[in-house]
Amino acid sequence: MLARLQQFITLSLLAAACLWLAFFWSNSTVLAFTGFVVLVLGYSGFLAIEFVALKFVNRSDPVPQPSWQELMAAWLGETLTAPRVFCWRQPFRSRAVPDQLSPPLAVQGRRGVVFIHGFFCNRGFWAPWLKQLQGTGHAYAAVNLEPPFSSIDAYVPQIEAAIQQVTAASGLPPLLVCHSMGGLAARAWLKAMAGENRIHHVVTLGTPHRGTWLARFSRLANGRQMQLSGQWHRELDQNMPPHRHSLFTCWYSNCDNIVFPSSTATLPGADNRLARGAAHVQLAFLPQVMRATLAMTGGELWKNAQN
Repeated sequence: MLARLQQFITLSLLAAACLWLAFFWSNSTVLAFTGFVVLVLGYSGFLAIEFVALKFVNRSDPVPQPSWQELMAAWLGETLTAPRVFCWRQPFRSRAVPDQLSPPLAVQGRRGVVFIHGFFCNRGFWAPWLKQLQGTGHAYAAVNLEPPFSSIDAYVPQIEAAIQQVTAASGLPPLLVCHSMGGLAARAWLKAMAGENRIHHVVTLGTPHRGTWLARFSRLANGRQMQLSGQWHRELDQNMPPHRHSLFTCWYSNCDNIVFPSSTATLPGADNRLARGAAHVQLAFLPQVMRATLAMTGGELWKNAQN
């Protein structure tokens, strides 16, 4: 569902940009080129607004304050990363790297991984991660959380099915790797299924564990649930076993343009790891983040790469 929507958006923008260029080229090459650039790169302007907002909202946050140089570098990084995710991998290549759940590709005794994407994403988000795991013997499944704009709690059955599949393929409780809203979906699964003993660990990348300032502008069900210190967040931690957060490693950044104030991406009692200067989508593809996370599977490839 989301792939089709993003295909429509991408192709519509590209068609509009080409039509503008062709229509105005004979009259004014400057106007033609300017309009083309605005249509193709207009998203970068919206990213810039997000980075300025985070700079001011973060002023009272205990996380190290980002410099303008860090924000500029993060903005450039996100400008380059976002199109690869939202205009290529997710709309057109979401099934390019299939799940690995059957022998001989999935080997019993090697820990598997369940990947859970975030808001306005699908399994195509994880393509670079899945390629890293191909041929290693580690089972993996990347879920598609659909419908894309429903309640976060509605995703629990999809996560449950993936965990069952990867556990059956590997014989071991899986590692959960979650980006953004995906970390909240994993926590919703933990609460609904009391699943602490059925997973190895949970790694979250830029997850709004206590909400995000930007969610105040959302009118969608899962967007409203990510509002700062909202009712859904308070209910998520009710009657929580005291050791649950120790299952988590939370990667966060002082330049996250979606989840801010930055400390909202951390959990008390978790292994909270700061990656300075990384934007929201960019954070998920930092080599050090990928290596450290995949090392939790126990695979020698990533353990050796860390040393």
